[in-house]
Parts: sequence; C-alpha cells; structure tokens
Amino acid sequence: MEESHIVKVLATEAVTHDVRRIVVKKPAGYNFIPGQATEVAINKEKWKNEKRPFTFTSLNHDENLEFTIKVYKDHQGVTEQIGLLTEGDELILHDVWGSINYDGPGYFIAGGAGVTPFISILRMLEHDDKLDNHYLIFSNKTEEDIILKGEFTRMLGDRFINTLTNEKKSGYDHRMIDKAYLEETIHDFDQHFYVCGPKQMVKDIRAQLSELGADSSAVVFEK
Repeated sequence: MEESHIVKVLATEAVTHDVRRIVVKKPAGYNFIPGQATEVAINKEKWKNEKRPFTFTSLNHDENLEFTIKVYKDHQGVTEQIGLLTEGDELILHDVWGSINYDGPGYFIAGGAGVTPFISILRMLEHDDKLDNHYLIFSNKTEEDIILKGEFTRMLGDRFINTLTNEKKSGYDHRMIDKAYLEETIHDFDQHFYVCGPKQMVKDIRAQLSELGADSSAVVFEK
C-alpha cells in the first residue's frame, strides 16, 4: 500500500527568480537516502491528486524536510501553485523512491533544475568531510538561473564549473555541454559520472561520455 503523509509547510523562500525552497514537517519514521525523491501533491481541492516528483534537498538526519523546486508560472500547474504556498499550507508526500544513487567520487553534470538531486548528495559529502575529488559542471541560461551558487562555490571552489548558454559574462564558460567541452573539462574518464537535466541533454551526454571512454555502468542518471 502506498504511503501518504499530510505535512505542514513551515517556511518558503526564494532561491532564485524562479526557484523556491520549501521546508515541511518531517513525518515520524520517514527516511530517505540523498538523491532520492517522492511524489508530492498540494493538499487543496483540485490539486490533491496532481502528484509530481521532487527530490529531497535536506539530509535524512535533519529535523525537517526540504525541497528546492523550480516554479513554472506559465504552465498554470502544480509548480505554479507551489510557488504560491505559504506557512501553514499542506503538502501530501508519498513513497520515497530511488532517483540518483551515489556510487563514489567523480563529476556531477547538471542542466538547470536538474541539479536538485545533487544538492543533498553534496551536502552529505560535506557533512562527512568527503568532498575531495568531486566536481560539479552546471549549465544554465543566465547567471541569475544558477541555483545555490554561493553554497556550491563554498563547497567546491574551482571544482564548481559553470557554463552559461544565453548570457556572456566574465568568469563563466559560454558553451553547451557537448563532447568537445567534456573532453576539454574532464581529464580522466575512468571515474563516476552523475547526469541530470532535460531528457535530450542527459541522452546526449551519456552517449558522449561513452565515446570518451567512460564505463556506461559508472554513468548514473535519472531513469
């Protein structure tokens, strides 16, 4: 039988111009592994059965649960409604399921909101003092789209590699993540790779990593 928990929204805040941090009360005995997700619905008429998958961005030992969610206002859907949530509103959480499983040091490669499964993994590694030999390549359209830029910079320093595809700004690469860019940026393909973003981007990068010598079994992606 599917789990179902009604939880109170404790806090919401802007992370970027179109991404919000939602903190909710954690149900007793509710556990997850960094990189995992759950189906979320809003506990309001019309929205209760509209479930969407979101990754936990808190850590399992944290007192509350946190989600970092991109709001698509033009879709007039669930994420738009999530963007309007305030303290005291309620969400419905369901079963925890596997999303991105952490297997060892290597490169995290993300496009836009695809970075969210990596947030709790990187926070876990920082908590365990194991961030060495981990890199994040992050593609966004503009600088203002970069989720948690300050936190990732603090965590990873120059191992946090940003590329902007729609804005020319100093201090950033301005390239699509393609085979040539991967070859120039990564010097050892005998390690783990974690890829998350738009479906076509993930498909292309998986193929390109394989062509560059990465073991397909070492490339982890959202299925």
